[in-house]
Amino acid sequence: MAPDFELPSQRGEKVRLADFRGKKSVVLFFYPKDNSPGCTKEVCGFRDSYEVFKDVGAEVIGVSSDSIESHSIFSTTFALPYMLLSDEGGAVRRLYGVPASLGLIPGRVTYVIDREGRVRNVFSSQTDIERHIQESLAILKSLSADRTA
Repeated sequence: MAPDFELPSQRGEKVRLADFRGKKSVVLFFYPKDNSPGCTKEVCGFRDSYEVFKDVGAEVIGVSSDSIESHSIFSTTFALPYMLLSDEGGAVRRLYGVPASLGLIPGRVTYVIDREGRVRNVFSSQTDIERHIQESLAILKSLSADRTA
C-alpha cells in the first residue's frame, strides 16, 4: 500500500493521498527542483499528457522540496493543470524511499498508485524523463483494461 501523507499544494490547500482512494488512480512523481531544465521538461510532459491521464481515471501529482510560493510560480509559468505539492524537509520523499543521486540531487521517481491505494509501478531515472510519462500511461491503461474486462 502507498503510504498516506498530507502536503500543501501550490495553492496552499492541504492534499491527502487518502482523498483519492476508491475514486482515482494517482501518478505521484517526485522531481528534484522547480525550474531546472530536466524538471521543467518532465512537468511539461505530464501537462501535455494530462487529458490522457484523466481519460484513464488518474490524477497526476508532482512533489518536490520547493516552497508553496516556488510551486505557485512554476505552475503558473507552465500552465500546469495538476497539483504540485511542497515537501519542504523531504519527509514524504523519505517515506517513499526516493533516493538521492550521487548522494546530493533529489531523485526523480514516479509511482503509479491504483484506486485501492496499492503501488502498481515504480520507475526511477534522472535522465529518461519521457519514460516516466510513457510507463505510467502504459500501466494505467492496463489497469483500466482490467477493470472493464
